[in-house]
Amino acid sequence: MEVNYVKTVIVCSNYFWTVYNFRLGLIKRLKAEGYKVVVVSQFDGYEKKVASEVDEIRPLFISRKGVNPFVDILTIFHIVKYLRIFKPYALLSFSIKPVIYGSIAARFMKVRSIVMITGPGTAFISDNWITKVVKALYQYSLVSVSTAFFQNMDDRNIFLTNRLVDVKVCQLIPGSGVDLDKFSPTVSPSNERITFLLIARMLWDKGVGEFVEAARKIHELYPHARFQLLGPLGVENRTAIPKSQMEKWQKNGIIEYLGETDDVAAFISKACCIVLPSYREGTSRVLLEAAAMGRPIVTTDVPGCREIVEDQITGFLCKPGDYLDLVDKLELMIKLSRADRKIMGAKGRAKIEKEFDQSIVFDHYIDAIQG
Repeated sequence: MEVNYVKTVIVCSNYFWTVYNFRLGLIKRLKAEGYKVVVVSQFDGYEKKVASEVDEIRPLFISRKGVNPFVDILTIFHIVKYLRIFKPYALLSFSIKPVIYGSIAARFMKVRSIVMITGPGTAFISDNWITKVVKALYQYSLVSVSTAFFQNMDDRNIFLTNRLVDVKVCQLIPGSGVDLDKFSPTVSPSNERITFLLIARMLWDKGVGEFVEAARKIHELYPHARFQLLGPLGVENRTAIPKSQMEKWQKNGIIEYLGETDDVAAFISKACCIVLPSYREGTSRVLLEAAAMGRPIVTTDVPGCREIVEDQITGFLCKPGDYLDLVDKLELMIKLSRADRKIMGAKGRAKIEKEFDQSIVFDHYIDAIQG
């Protein structure tokens, strides 16, 4: 059936990988509602996959690390150009730089700007000159947005306390939501070798270092336990873990690095427990997917993680940056029977069904665009 498009929506993100893995569900909903969808992002090899799902794609000139005024001004001009060409009804921006520079461009072109704050970013973890610059940029860019979605109350409060955004445009949503059909419960592996899996970009801020140190300690007590890492290595980020470090860990037999994949469900199904000792998240998509598949979780008691896990009910919460506390929680998980871990996983699935169904998020977006 032919769709009569009524309005154009531009989706802007820092690279096509995130669009393909995190935004396709929303894009399909937008198209079903009759919108023409144009995606603007940096080409990274995933552009063809996204192109098959949308009406048009365009390359975005953007640097994903550091703050360079000359480069970032070019990013703003690039987005302005696309706003002028497509004359969209709304611009939907995701991740830090697209949110900041997209909002500035939308303000200049008088386009409705809807942003998702997926977490303050690594700049907010420490207080330095970068933090001050990022805060100033947020404050300037968000002044004219029509809606600012936050994935947890802590991030919302940070932005309000620092006067970076008007409370009137703030809305709280359950992360990006999760596809409950795609991520459905699977049978957990046997107890012969318990497998702990961390899925994330390979960054120190994701708690990868603590995971490795905990693995080293656990191996001394439970040599049958397996520790695996899955996610992009060598990403453009100031806290990225060097390839040489990963090779050293593998050589020492501490962990197994599985590379990266577009099918995380296949790896979650082979794990007994998903671990994410992150220092901070927006709302962890990986934890949502793991819980939806009925896996118990060990994660840190920080914003974006603790909202997903009920301590001692659907998993265990540990202290951030404390690998010894992580060891204690992993040992608790090892001592549980397979049946007890299954019960934990089932309760986690029930929580996701009730609070984190992606349709809830999509409804919020449609309302924001139409409002």
